[in-house]
Amino acid sequence: MSSKPLIQPNAQNQYQVTVEDLPLACPMPEMQLWNSHPRVYLPIEKTGWAKCPYCGAEYTLQR
Repeated sequence: MSSKPLIQPNAQNQYQVTVEDLPLACPMPEMQLWNSHPRVYLPIEKTGWAKCPYCGAEYTLQR
């Protein structure tokens, strides 16, 4: 188990992600899952941007 604290899911509207975070899923593995929506994989590789259809969180890929 990781010693880093978990991130509250859907707590912010924009997230910066890196290639190490791919494949991108919302909620991300570092987020608490018990009070969030079902995991959905987001296609971010081509455009560098994705939006979750459940919670509206926006992800930007930092290259």
